[in-house]
Amino acid sequence: MINILLFAHLQEMVGESKLTLELSDVTVAHLKEWMEEHYPQLSLQQIMTAVNEEFATDTTIVKSGDTIAFIPPISGG
Repeated sequence: MINILLFAHLQEMVGESKLTLELSDVTVAHLKEWMEEHYPQLSLQQIMTAVNEEFATDTTIVKSGDTIAFIPPISGG
């Protein structure tokens, strides 16, 4: 089981700030694909990802008990 944290407009699109999934031993890329299949309004290609509070790449392995954060780009002025 993994925990997914969503921020900013991602949270608004899904309607939740946290999801728990019965997935394990998948790559971040696979997880992004799964999310986009189940939430077609999402586009996670340009989204920063952290696994257990450390920045991660698409090849990072996500294991049971991990927490994944999808962090959209922030603009401001």
